[in-house]
Amino acid sequence: MVNVKRYFIEKSMSLVKVDEYLAKQFYRAGYSGVDIYRTPLGTRVVIKVERPALIIGRRGQTIKNLSTIFENYFGLENPQITVMPVDNPDLDARTVAFRLAVSLERGFHFRKLAFAALKRIMAAGAIGAEIIISGKITSERARYEKFRAGKVYKTGEQATYIVDKAVAHALLKPGIYGVKVIIVKPQRTKDTLMIRSPEEAGIKLEDFAKKEKEEKAALTEEEPSFPEEEKIGGNEEVKTDEPQA
Repeated sequence: MVNVKRYFIEKSMSLVKVDEYLAKQFYRAGYSGVDIYRTPLGTRVVIKVERPALIIGRRGQTIKNLSTIFENYFGLENPQITVMPVDNPDLDARTVAFRLAVSLERGFHFRKLAFAALKRIMAAGAIGAEIIISGKITSERARYEKFRAGKVYKTGEQATYIVDKAVAHALLKPGIYGVKVIIVKPQRTKDTLMIRSPEEAGIKLEDFAKKEKEEKAALTEEEPSFPEEEKIGGNEEVKTDEPQA
């Protein structure tokens, strides 16, 4: 009898190994992720990248080599590889992180890269984004700098469903730089309030103003009237019932 737990653990381990291998080999192509589907005819491998041409290779030679590697080293039966472009690379945290790492290795300044990436992410419609670059960025002592724009969720249900996170590394002469990217996808959050206009709610402003006047008039009629108090003071005598001495 097949152990169910062991089956799913081995399946997940195989996916992680393939993902790590592809991320290491094709991070310059803007690698985003991989999906593996088991079918009766074999194994379907869907690779998502920013630039598919770098993975396909000349005359599909890279794809053929990948098929051999998947079958011999990762145990995938009859792998059928499909390369797909990322729908929106600026909203994919892994693609942005690898893009920043490649630019750092080419010698661009980290602040300029971070601000440009934040601008592109927010222009793509993200709710918020955060970029953390760590390492020996300005001196011999390692430190980090954080760049943020918009609203970024760190905990709670929002951080689980609409937040995309990724980490990449860049090797430079001073050492290894770390790049962490957090992107809040453009989806409706739980704390979003939508205020409808009177036209959308089917309310006419004339009817609303008339109803408001009627309510004010009704409140004025219901106000109780109190008798005016007699003024005591000045030259008027005040009579008391106390006996005179």
